[in-house]
Amino acid sequence: RPEGGREEPRWAGHGVVRCSRQLSPRWRELLLDVYLQCPWGAPNTTSISCSLADVMSEQLAKELQLEEENAAFPEVVAVAEGPFITGENIDTSSDLMLAQMLQMEFDREYDAQLRREEKKINGDSKVSISFENYRKVHPYDSDSSEDEVDWQDTRHDPYRADKPTTTPRKGFIGKGKDITTKHDEVVCGRKNTARMENFAPEFQVGDGIGMDLKLSNQVFNALKQHAYSEERRSARLHEKKEHSTAEKAVDPKTRLLLYKMVNAGMLETITGCISTGKESVVFHAYGGKSATEDKVIPPECAIKVFKTTLNEFKNRDKYIKDDYRFKDRFSKLNPRKIIRMWAEKEMHNLTRMQNAGIPCPQVVILKKHVLVMSFIGQDQVPAPKLKDVTLSSEDMKKAYYQILNMMQQLYKECNLVHADLSEYNMLWHDGKVWLIDVSQSVEPTHPHGLEFLFRDCRNVSQFFQKGGVAEALNERELFNAVSGLNITADNEVDFQAEIEALEKMNEDHVQNHGKKLSMFSNDGDPPIYDE
Repeated sequence: RPEGGREEPRWAGHGVVRCSRQLSPRWRELLLDVYLQCPWGAPNTTSISCSLADVMSEQLAKELQLEEENAAFPEVVAVAEGPFITGENIDTSSDLMLAQMLQMEFDREYDAQLRREEKKINGDSKVSISFENYRKVHPYDSDSSEDEVDWQDTRHDPYRADKPTTTPRKGFIGKGKDITTKHDEVVCGRKNTARMENFAPEFQVGDGIGMDLKLSNQVFNALKQHAYSEERRSARLHEKKEHSTAEKAVDPKTRLLLYKMVNAGMLETITGCISTGKESVVFHAYGGKSATEDKVIPPECAIKVFKTTLNEFKNRDKYIKDDYRFKDRFSKLNPRKIIRMWAEKEMHNLTRMQNAGIPCPQVVILKKHVLVMSFIGQDQVPAPKLKDVTLSSEDMKKAYYQILNMMQQLYKECNLVHADLSEYNMLWHDGKVWLIDVSQSVEPTHPHGLEFLFRDCRNVSQFFQKGGVAEALNERELFNAVSGLNITADNEVDFQAEIEALEKMNEDHVQNHGKKLSMFSNDGDPPIYDE
């Protein structure tokens, strides 16, 4: 101890050397002897005698300290203190040492990148995130502060509310005055908050448990009903998007049907959209080769895709529910079946007209709600509608008698009424009229068949009378000429009343006898008008 000093004596090597500068020579010799004889300071090897000047050297003190540390902690100094921290005395002759150095350097860079990401994401936010679980740094080389606390590593988070405990089977907890039943407001509120986690993933409920939110039964039931309604609404919108046929576009299922036709070689290519309507979209395509020899595919085809949405044509059920051909299969609750039946109805009507020799598209194939027909036109140019073409007086007169003849053939030979005959559904091609769009056509025995026929006669008569055809009959004369019923009435009101009476008579006959009349009673077959 220094003379007059109160410091405790220090026995480490550095302490002896530094303190010896302030002591007398007698004390220096005494302390040096004690140091050399100390069990934790004495070297393992035989000490080499040296002078006092060498002992007082700082370089000698460092060498002695390194020897002591190497003797006490050889592995730690070789790995941690040597190459990885000080960067001095590195022995790079060992491959293991080089691999450890590279791995430690990679880990440091990765951890530094994680810390930069943390700082960038957290910013000045009061709520911060930590990537502590993803860091690869070794414990003895971590740069993280000891004062920081990672709540992810703690078993209990003081800022997170406990989840509600389940109520026992007996329905209450506690004893005496501290009994809490399952109907307690706080208990029910916490349970309702926990049950919100069972809602659909699309319904965002937040962290109600962390906020110790207590929902009443009324609020929870309202939220539950709203979540259920939103889930069903989302499902309906998704189904509508997947199954609906928009204007000038098709849904995935329809597109798949068209791809199959092209891949099978039935169609060579689909060029584009021709026209759109309230019930269908028509595309043009070039025909391919048929799988069977008896069926010939025309060089140009028209693909009629019936829309699977009923928004634009909601009254189509009255054309099909009373048709005896589809009456047993009609179901208003299944609109998909109605669409397929509608396409099948047009196919059957076109087949009847084709067998009777009436100019109309030829049916190629029907796949669900996709009907492939022959194309009325040439080189991707569709034939114009009768309302869009300008005809001479001779052609107009020729077209009138041709339509009159076709209406009589439809009624007598095909046993059909077009039900939507107008200049919009008649095409002019190769000097004659072609009938299209017969999906709504019904038989004359339909409860509204005669009514539809009278409407067709009115449309045809008005169009050709405006077109300058002097021989054009009015709607009542045209109705009698087509049907052969010879209804005599002075005005249109009485005429329609007799039509309704005939329809009522036929409907009663069907209900009483279970079969339809073969034909309305008349004085003979309707006269065939020819030019």
